[in-house]
Amino acid sequence: MSTQLSEAPARPTAPDRPGRSSTTTGTAALFRFALRRDRVRLTVWIAAGTAMVALQSVSSQSFYDSPGALAAYRASVGSNAATIALAGPPVGLDTVAGAVAFEISATVMLIAALMAMFTVTRHTRADEEAGRTELLRSARVGRHAPLLAAVLLAALACAALAVAVGLGATATGLPATGSFVLGASFGAAGQVFTGITAVAVQVTGHTRSVYGLVGGLFAVFFVLRAVGDIEGNWVVWTSPIGWAQAAHPFSDDAVLPLLLCLVVAVVLVLGGFALLDRRDLGAGLTQPRPGRASATPWLRSPLGLAVRLQRGALLAWVLGLALLGVVYGALADSVETLIAGNEEALAVFGDPDVDDLVSAYLSTTFSITALLAAAYAVSSVLRARTEESDQRAEPVLATATSRSAWLGSHVAVALVGSALAMTASGVTTGVVRVLQTGEAAAFGRMVGAALAYVPAVWVVAGIAVALFGLLPRLAAALSWAAVGLFLVITMFAESFDWPGWVGDLSPVSWVPLMPLEPWTTGPVLVLTALAGALLAASFAGFRRRDLATG
Repeated sequence: MSTQLSEAPARPTAPDRPGRSSTTTGTAALFRFALRRDRVRLTVWIAAGTAMVALQSVSSQSFYDSPGALAAYRASVGSNAATIALAGPPVGLDTVAGAVAFEISATVMLIAALMAMFTVTRHTRADEEAGRTELLRSARVGRHAPLLAAVLLAALACAALAVAVGLGATATGLPATGSFVLGASFGAAGQVFTGITAVAVQVTGHTRSVYGLVGGLFAVFFVLRAVGDIEGNWVVWTSPIGWAQAAHPFSDDAVLPLLLCLVVAVVLVLGGFALLDRRDLGAGLTQPRPGRASATPWLRSPLGLAVRLQRGALLAWVLGLALLGVVYGALADSVETLIAGNEEALAVFGDPDVDDLVSAYLSTTFSITALLAAAYAVSSVLRARTEESDQRAEPVLATATSRSAWLGSHVAVALVGSALAMTASGVTTGVVRVLQTGEAAAFGRMVGAALAYVPAVWVVAGIAVALFGLLPRLAAALSWAAVGLFLVITMFAESFDWPGWVGDLSPVSWVPLMPLEPWTTGPVLVLTALAGALLAASFAGFRRRDLATG
């Protein structure tokens, strides 16, 4: 005992010693741990982006298999403001490879941005909220180590996406140089949003606030890029999305805009570290405003609480699908010029008569919108899973609130919200069509066509709810896998001539292709009954199982 008491005091651990090197102690171990945690997630993100490019390449090479088809495409979309706003600068459209880059770049850049945002947030702000960072910091882990490990992982994932896209596009027959420039443009965009997220996690104190801030910035940058490309002016250079697309794969193959993305990403990451030193652990630089002394009567009900928790996401999805309806409606006038005479393209829309091309196009766009609304419904249902796993559901269920009422409130938001999103899309598409054609009846047809898909959306939501009630720990992975499967089937079953039973796996394929086809009640009733059966199974399962936290 005397020997122990006479020992010299222990030296301070690395995080407490001054000096730059001590703030990054433990980065390598945290990076390996984060890579292990996200190995499946990141693989899925990278595979999804690569697969989208590969499928777009194969379908475009099939669609535009003649100079005439490519010339018609270039004439249609090259001067269409709505198309340019949605896709990007109309550069390189004299080649099929350039058309592939034009059509897919905005979508995969969104995937890269989301991958970077979720990765950085998961290993920084989310861990702080859950108390994991505090436990790590009690060991030999420096103050900057968690953020540095998260940024390195996101940067590695973006680089891997760039390489995978380059290899995948080359394998489908596109020029190798342009393919890797295309992949590098996606990776560069993801790196910028890695830096943006590194700053956002310091500014806000909650994970969902980070998602809202970064998602809002992506929308602003997208609009700025769209305005700059439509007007052909300097505004495009105010957007990192514009910088990445300025590489012009398969045309200019420019590298300097991508270097600009990397420089800005590094500056943003350094800014994130500087801001990290100016806040407390677990807090953000912005302080939340004080809440009310007592809850409103509406908030005292399970439904009111669910609406309050999900109102931001609901509003964003409704507005997003409404804007998408405007874009789809605006593109309708160019469909005949773009597709007429192209047998492969006509096959995608069911090979209609030329007079029915616009109706076929609109029915296809509504099926895509339905899948997006289904994605919202799944995310809304899975908010209940988040509340349960984070142990916030247990205090609510400890009151007089029943399990059915609690789960039913989240399900109600998902079902009503997805119906509102489809309605908003139908309304905006209808308004645009009325302005284009001067036919007032077009408004009712568009709204009816959109609402016809609501039962199919509810079936997808029912699958997510059933998984939540019966297999809670697998609910998120299996629900999103179902959405991905239905998306692939809807997008590619016709063009790739897959067997009919494969197409029938998607509930969206059961819906009449309005406005091309007349309304039929049978499939809609079957879908509604199927959704009801899935909901009943989920509620029964949830009442009988234990709460699954963690």
